Amino acid sequence: MSKFTKITAPEDDLTVLGEIVAGFEMNTVELRHAQIAEVRLLARAGQLADAQTAGSPLRVREHDMALRSIAAEIGGVLHVADRTVQARIGDARVLVEMYPLTLAAWESGEITKGQVQVITDAGDVVPAARRPEFEAEAIEKCEGRTPNRLRPILQLLAERFTDRTFTERHQDAAAGRCVRVFPGRDGMCDVVATVPTVIGDAILDRLTQQAQAVIDARDPGDGDERGIDAVRTDVLTDLLLAGTPALDPTATGDQPGTLGAIRAQVQVIVPALTLVGADEGPADLVGRSPIDAETARCLAAQAPSLTRLLTDPVKGTVVAVDGYRPAWAQRRFLRARDQHCRFPGCRRAASRCEIDHTIDHHLGGPTTLGNLAHLCQRHHSMKQFTRWRVRQHPGGVLEWTSPLGRTYREDAPQPPVAFTPATPPDAAAESFEPAPF
Repeated sequence: MSKFTKITAPEDDLTVLGEIVAGFEMNTVELRHAQIAEVRLLARAGQLADAQTAGSPLRVREHDMALRSIAAEIGGVLHVADRTVQARIGDARVLVEMYPLTLAAWESGEITKGQVQVITDAGDVVPAARRPEFEAEAIEKCEGRTPNRLRPILQLLAERFTDRTFTERHQDAAAGRCVRVFPGRDGMCDVVATVPTVIGDAILDRLTQQAQAVIDARDPGDGDERGIDAVRTDVLTDLLLAGTPALDPTATGDQPGTLGAIRAQVQVIVPALTLVGADEGPADLVGRSPIDAETARCLAAQAPSLTRLLTDPVKGTVVAVDGYRPAWAQRRFLRARDQHCRFPGCRRAASRCEIDHTIDHHLGGPTTLGNLAHLCQRHHSMKQFTRWRVRQHPGGVLEWTSPLGRTYREDAPQPPVAFTPATPPDAAAESFEPAPF
């Protein structure tokens, strides 16, 4: 029978631990005050957008543009994407305007930020007229409970106050189904699909059955040692990238439709040395994150065509593209130079952006490389309909000026091909960009 010795801490250690805990208590109070102040500022920003567009016949569109502009101004100070700031403004207004009792309880230290989030999430189904009653009971139930333990309790509590059935709310929620990609580390990411629960369970069940069939059928000597999680993931990938959807509105009679022929498009910049296998450095998946060399070579091998870019051997900047019609060459050059939307903080890939005339064409702006840059639809519209202004300097440098007069410099992204000045090669290096496939 094993014997364990009770761990005892010296008095000095207990003193240090007491100081650490006291420091956390003090920091928690200061952090709470700062977080509440930020929430109130964000709510004021949203209310300002309301005031700026009050009474406008095009209020919905103008309000969205005003809110984008304000979010971009705040994002410039916080170094956060304006889309993120806009979402935070919405969350702040919900708390300040719809949950005053919850905000007051948080401000007094009665509840924590995590508990506040649980209350607002659960209370989303509660009608405005009954929300104060729900808040009062919810705050009482917070005592002594962590957010994870509190969540199911408040979800059940909210059901007592709702005037719509779960089925009705589910129908509305299903309308918001979506697929999102969250970048991860080491060339990986998380693909998240928001679907009805029963559909999600069915997807996992079918993938599990198919993965198990693959595992059962493989030869022990073929070297395939993938676990069931990896096989499930590979089956899902094959189905999504190569399968033909069962519900194809383009199908006619017993003939297959065209949805199954659609293939994914990605924009990848592969250094020439990586392409030929002389270097294992990563390639650039524009708008996302680096990818490994082997994946880049596989994509290049399957691409129907390649765009060849000549780069300065020392600075690594793009200086030319191989010849096509001038307009097409300009587009290819700009895609190589910009790589993504050129609004500060935005990483939307150039292949999903619009080419904007920095000085509007109808105002005499020329269609030249020095007057063109990629902007996503969101920031292109913001440039057109708000007081954000932009100037383009040599080298593709954009200088954005906010409505408050703050300036933000957006340098052209560094291309992935560069050589150290100490050992420049004799000729310009080449990089290859696989065309969409």
